[in-house]
Amino acid sequence: MNPRVEVAVPGAAAVGEGPHWDAATATLSWVDIPAGAIHRAAGAAGEVRTTVLPTSVGAAVPKASGGMVAATGEGFADVGPDGRYAPRPRVLPPGQRMNDAKCDPAGRFWAGSTDLDFAPGQGALHVLTPDGAGHVVLTGLTLPNGMAWSPDGRTMYLVDTMAGELNAFDTDPVRPRLARRRLLAAFAGRGIPDGMALDAAGCLWIAMWGGFRLLRVSPDGDVLAEVPLPVEQPASCAFGGPGLDILYVTTAREGLDLPPGDIAGSVLAVRGLDVTGLPAARFAG
Repeated sequence: MNPRVEVAVPGAAAVGEGPHWDAATATLSWVDIPAGAIHRAAGAAGEVRTTVLPTSVGAAVPKASGGMVAATGEGFADVGPDGRYAPRPRVLPPGQRMNDAKCDPAGRFWAGSTDLDFAPGQGALHVLTPDGAGHVVLTGLTLPNGMAWSPDGRTMYLVDTMAGELNAFDTDPVRPRLARRRLLAAFAGRGIPDGMALDAAGCLWIAMWGGFRLLRVSPDGDVLAEVPLPVEQPASCAFGGPGLDILYVTTAREGLDLPPGDIAGSVLAVRGLDVTGLPAARFAG
């Protein structure tokens, strides 16, 4: 492994999150949470097109029926191909918002909610199924964040950032439910775990907020490798590119006193990892 890090898309996102590579269109999308901005770039280096929602947005992914589905400050919303914003019925109380979100292999859209003040135990894990139904699957979290599913789809991985934990669950490919929660890893001294991506070998790549690094973690929770980054707050990552061999990393400027020209808030590309990712799922609705 000979990792090489470069700026893929220059930017100044307060909190860049939710990267998603859509293989069908060779398009990278990501968001800036507090700005309510959804960015899309063809080939990751093409012209950036931005849609700004009238609310915060934790993540947005393409829909099989066209457009995107988004996790927002109120719950879930649809965003048409023309950028038209269509909120679904509100599911969150005032003072909360959705954070990171991702589709599982069955095309269900999972999203973590959090209290705006990150009050312990007030976060939850929600899922929007293709028929439009919403479910609360897990409560008692604080800042549910990175999500991934094992290559066979039987295990879901979930980060709770403020707890510094990586958990695993048995998951049901038919019904949106979780079972047999177990702690895989607790991180200290390397930053706090944020968003993550799965590689084809079943290992997890975790962005370590405040840690200037990515970690590669085995399905058993062992740290296998780390990749230094030139930014303090990497927020999430996703494999992309024609060969799914580039790890795109979204980053954040929020809370930092930075000199002019600092690359925090840009999207980075990490090459030379000697691993590939798996195709990201679209929302099946």
